[in-house]
Amino acid sequence: MAAAQDTAAFIYAGCSQTSYSPGSPYQLNVDSLLSSLTAAATSSFYINLTSSASAAGSLPTFGLFQCRGDLQSRECSACIRSALSKLSSLCPFAAGAAVQLAGCFLRYGNDAFVGKPDATVIYKKCGASSGSGQIGIRDAALSGLTGGGFGGYRAGASGYVQAVAQCVGDQTAKQCDDCVGAAVAQLKAACGYAVSGEAYLGKCFARFWCNGNGGVDIEADNHHHDNDETGRTAAIIIGLIAGVALLILFLSFVRKAGNPDKD
Repeated sequence: MAAAQDTAAFIYAGCSQTSYSPGSPYQLNVDSLLSSLTAAATSSFYINLTSSASAAGSLPTFGLFQCRGDLQSRECSACIRSALSKLSSLCPFAAGAAVQLAGCFLRYGNDAFVGKPDATVIYKKCGASSGSGQIGIRDAALSGLTGGGFGGYRAGASGYVQAVAQCVGDQTAKQCDDCVGAAVAQLKAACGYAVSGEAYLGKCFARFWCNGNGGVDIEADNHHHDNDETGRTAAIIIGLIAGVALLILFLSFVRKAGNPDKD
């Protein structure tokens, strides 16, 4: 299961530059499509639909939604409702739009995008740096997301690092592998020693995170800190001893210089 996360948390949204007029035939198609997607979310985790409810000759509207594979049906339905609410506020009257929440993805438009691969990087984020060498186990966890012809929702783990990925349901096994591979490559290249990372591409996403202390070896870090303190203390003591010794030699020289007959 994915790390604890609000399924309605906003990730990104995109709106087409073209818009439709209120009350136009195209709006009837959009409204019909979004209504059908909302109804389908109560029993499905993925669906794609085409709406041409308005008069013949108007542009059809294509749309789909995808819920994260570890959600329950009620969580999926609630997430899609939240996504629709975001679309209406962020992309009013847009001819095409997409919104990604933590738990679901929704897209519609008048271009036939369903079934087409899309590995365009749309959103990428890395967490704070752990300051420790966890790249090996992170990469091992991420490797569990790629290859092997897995299904749309995938999970991987290694040590204290966990990872998940998912493709939109319109992708073939190869398209999904290619997309997830591209997302994993983005995370490896960008996130270094980060305790978490996420990459959202046009038709997939991949995430990783660290359990417990986030992969930071606190005890080892404290030992390293203690060793540094010990080294600094030893250096100060040695410096003081050397300074005192030089002072004694200097005072002895001054006394000898002031009383040459005593030699």
